[in-house]
Parts: sequence; structure tokens; C-alpha cells
Amino acid sequence: MGYAKLIRQYLFMLVMAARQIVWNIRKLKDGPVFMPVVDFLVFLYYYFYCGLTPCAVDLDDQTTMNFWISNHRRHDRPNLVIIHGCGADAALQFSLQAKTLSKSFNLYIPDLLFFGKSYTKCKDRSTNFQAKCVMQGLKRGFGVENCSVFCISYGGWVGYWMADMYPDEVEKIVIVSTGIGSTAAQKLEQLKKVDKRVQDIVIPRDPEALRFLVKSTVHKYDLTRVPEYFFWDLIMAKENKNRIQKEELIEHVMLEDGDSQVTTLSQETLLVWGENDLFFPKHFAYQLQRRLEPKVRLEMLKETGHAANVDSPRELNELIISFILEKPGTRA
Repeated sequence: MGYAKLIRQYLFMLVMAARQIVWNIRKLKDGPVFMPVVDFLVFLYYYFYCGLTPCAVDLDDQTTMNFWISNHRRHDRPNLVIIHGCGADAALQFSLQAKTLSKSFNLYIPDLLFFGKSYTKCKDRSTNFQAKCVMQGLKRGFGVENCSVFCISYGGWVGYWMADMYPDEVEKIVIVSTGIGSTAAQKLEQLKKVDKRVQDIVIPRDPEALRFLVKSTVHKYDLTRVPEYFFWDLIMAKENKNRIQKEELIEHVMLEDGDSQVTTLSQETLLVWGENDLFFPKHFAYQLQRRLEPKVRLEMLKETGHAANVDSPRELNELIISFILEKPGTRA
């Protein structure tokens, strides 16, 4: 009986995907064709296999936050907020981790403002504002009173400020491969090595730029051989959406010097870094570790680049689960 149900689900997914492709080809002659299908398959995967559903929360008449949340939240599981980096929306970025993490936590996965279906008319582009919107969405939309946070890359700035501004609500935090704690000069020095504008790297405009981004962030796998038309499709569907606002977000975190003044958090903190991170090399990790002492520890992932969620999702999940579920005082 179980196999029959599984086969029916697979057939349903295949039929719906085929219908979506036909609809896109007929309807979107000059727009993305394949990414809407990918988004639809990701939706099916999250809903049926990860037990997650999308929800929109209107914070006010100017701002809407979109979340993926656990369908059946359990009181015996801790809440975990997962905050994505730049690039695609949250569901696509965490597709290799959501299933495993959903078995241990009540998950809340927001699309940050200007990613996915989250949007604001406000002019504030700071990561502090992103952090406030995420926390307001958690409280108003789902009644979340406490949580832990796992954040990566650009999301690392957002996660840090959530922990800093809401010490009573955020219990633990996992920060992965981010530039929080560095100076504007350090970040600019990194950009000189590639001789490109940071906006052109992080929010690519053409397949060549997207291949450069993928090659620079993923260490273990060569994903640059994807056909060019698929890269164009990805750019039209994801990167071009709210491009101006995204560029303003990136400019704020890369060129502002304020986040170099970060101080120790009250929460226990786990830093996770790829040994082969080209965006924020290992010395960024050690610097951040010194700034956050003493309630911090650092774990290095071997053969892992900036995109630890792609290179080493299993190892990263193991670190997250053991750290957050660890009882105080149980470490040797």
C-alpha cells in the first residue's frame, strides 16, 4: 500500500511538471521556461517530503515576508530559523538540508526582503531592518517566542543582528561563511583579487558571470557545465527580480564599515567555515571567532567552499543538529 501511494505521488509530480513545461512554453515566449518548473518541483518536495508549507505574513501595509514553515509543529522540538544568502530564494538554497533538519526541528525558513515573494516599499536596506522583519514575521505570523538561528553568507549579517537585538528570543546561533565582523577595507581587498564590482559577482547579469559565481562558491562539484539556456533562465527568473534593490542590499553590507564593530553575543555561537572559501577565507573566520569570544567555537569543513550548503550539506546538518540539541554543560 505504501509503495502504491509513493508511485502515485511520483506520477502526480511528473504529470504536473509536464503540464507546467507546456504551459510555460506556450505562455512565456521571452521569459523563463525551466525555472518555474524547478520551483514547482521544489514546492512539491518541500510540501510532501519535508512537511513544509509556504505562508505570507503582512507586517504592515508596506512589507510582506514569505516563510516556509513546518506543517505540524511539535512542542517537543526546538524552533529553528534558517536564513539564506544571496542568489536564489530560500527553498532552492536549502533543498539539500530541509528534509534532514525537518526531522529534528520546527522549521521557519524566510525569504529575505526582495528574495522570493518577500518585498517592502521601505527604503531601509540595512541587515538590521531585515532582522527586525524576520523576527516580526515569526512573532506576528506564528507566535514564535524563542528559536535558534542557522544563517549563511549574507544571511549571516541578518542572523547576527537577530541574536544581538533579541537576546531573550534567540537561544543559539550557527553562523556559516559570512563577512560579518570584517572592515570595509578587508572586503574591498577581497574584491581587488577578482577586479569586479561586488554587485556584478553576487547578482550576475549573464551566463559567464553566473558561471564565475558558481565556480567561486562551490568547491567539490563542477556545476559550470550546465547549458547556457538554463543559466539564462535562472538569471531571468531569480537574479533579475528586484535587481536594483538587491544591489542596494549588497552595497550596504560590503561597503559599510559598521559591522566591523560586532561584539560578543550572549548566546552560544557556532561558526562553520569551508576551508576552501574564496569569498571569505579562513582568516575571516578566525577574526570573527576572536570578536565573539568566549561563548563561541569554530568548525572547519574540509574540501568545502563558500557554499557549504551545497558542498557539505550532510556534515553541516550534523553540526547544526548536535550543537542546537546539545544540553548546557554536556561538552567535555
